[in-house]
Amino acid sequence: MKKILFSIILVVGLTTASYAQDYNTGIGLRGGYGWGITAKHFLNQSNAIEGFFYGYPNGFNLTGLYQFHNRAFDVDYLRWYYGFGAHIGNYSSSYFVFGIDGIIGIEYTFSEAPINIGLDFNPHVNFTGYTGFMPSAALSIRYTF
Repeated sequence: MKKILFSIILVVGLTTASYAQDYNTGIGLRGGYGWGITAKHFLNQSNAIEGFFYGYPNGFNLTGLYQFHNRAFDVDYLRWYYGFGAHIGNYSSSYFVFGIDGIIGIEYTFSEAPINIGLDFNPHVNFTGYTGFMPSAALSIRYTF
């Protein structure tokens, strides 16, 4: 259902003339295997920092990322991005986790409303507690200003 909704919004957004300004900061919801909140702030046209607090059935993560943004498919306000960062969290109320993160994704900012929608893949590795490689994907919807 989430994939269908994202596809519909993306197609409508891509077929609509877009002359909106890029946003400086966006705050919103993040959903995937779990749910959370996300905040992204642009340092300049192509670099941003993002943080999210993400809860899932057996714990939570607090993640910070540095991202590099680029225009995607020569479409105004459609960007793809990649980056890196780190996280801390808890698993099953008994494991403190710490690790590194990568991220790759795509996002679109609407011209008709201060809304940004993005889809990303966020693989991460835990070095402590519940150790190992953890793949994760999420859909984010942010209010932009």
